[in-house]
Amino acid sequence: MIYILAALLPPLGLLVNGQPISALINLIMIVPCILLGLIFPLLFLVPSAHAVIAVHMKRTDRRQRQVLEAIQRSGVPPA
Repeated sequence: MIYILAALLPPLGLLVNGQPISALINLIMIVPCILLGLIFPLLFLVPSAHAVIAVHMKRTDRRQRQVLEAIQRSGVPPA
């Protein structure tokens, strides 16, 4: 769900994911991408791609942090 929101409304998707600085950067990025997107249509996708990648990296970081905390709580599994 968060990935769809990040693709369709990039700044809002980043805010919901807890990344206000990335949302601000993405909002600033939208203006030149829209203006230059009239000449190079592929640039319309840059803010959405940035948001989806940022959301994925944040979720991966959270998942890794949870795994590390679980390992620290229960110890290293036997080999």
